[in-house]
Amino acid sequence: MKMKKIKEAQEILKALGLEKQQQNEISALTLLALASISPRSKWNSAQKKSLTISKGIMVFVSEVYEKNYKPNSRESFRRQVLHQFTQAGVTDYNPDDPTLAVNSSKAHYALTDEAIDVIKAFGTSSFGPLSKKFIESLTERQAKHQTKRNIERIPLKLSDGREFLLSPGSHNEVGVAVVQEFASRFAKGANLLYLGDTENKEIIFEKEILKDLGCEIIDHGKLPDVILYLKEKRWLFLVECVTSHGPVSQKRVNELRGLFPEKNFGIIFVSAFPDATVFRKYVADIAWDTEVWLADAPDHLIHFNGDRFMGPRR
Repeated sequence: MKMKKIKEAQEILKALGLEKQQQNEISALTLLALASISPRSKWNSAQKKSLTISKGIMVFVSEVYEKNYKPNSRESFRRQVLHQFTQAGVTDYNPDDPTLAVNSSKAHYALTDEAIDVIKAFGTSSFGPLSKKFIESLTERQAKHQTKRNIERIPLKLSDGREFLLSPGSHNEVGVAVVQEFASRFAKGANLLYLGDTENKEIIFEKEILKDLGCEIIDHGKLPDVILYLKEKRWLFLVECVTSHGPVSQKRVNELRGLFPEKNFGIIFVSAFPDATVFRKYVADIAWDTEVWLADAPDHLIHFNGDRFMGPRR
């Protein structure tokens, strides 16, 4: 019964227009999980239910189909299955909360209304016409989805007139606040050298300026979320935007000092939080000799410095 359902799911994926690489067993199991279809379920009982990858899809696959994937297989589900499902209009990404950051632990997927209609019709005379309609209407549905995503995006306008649209999510909201609110108060006149959008890590990345400062960055995955440079004081602000990941801890200070040798500038480390509630969750991890800034209280800094106010330590 289990293998029969998996093979039927593979037939459905083919009918929905998925490439051959997404008609394999892991893709079929993902479809079964998202539709809540057990080996003895009828396809017309398929349900639209939002699931995370690890605690939703992978648990269902293990418990119901006895297919056990290692915890590090989460990325295989995301990159090799769900990414393509979303592109093909089979699933919606974060339908319950579109503002979630790309790397949020709450990221989830659910079948689209159009896909669930095709799935429920499997084995009936309506299946062929519905699957054909699904494929033919994909371009129109993708355009509507992209329009909706663009509306939800976070605008950022720099002092030089450049404008950007960042992906939705609290992490990017804090990043924009750092550029527009923190910088105007505590780093006035600073140049924005780097801002890592959760979808596009290099949306703003002044590599040549950083190289001139003696910082040749090879792996942008190790960069802080925002880098500002105040030329008149030769201060480099390295800012971590803290929403679901940690602040500037002592370990992070050591990592960043390795990336940014202080030959031509002094470093100021900043942990930026959306509000005091999130700050309190991480306060024990914040390194001494760093700064804390709250987006909802933009006029103030919390100095973890003791004997002095903001400035680099040499």
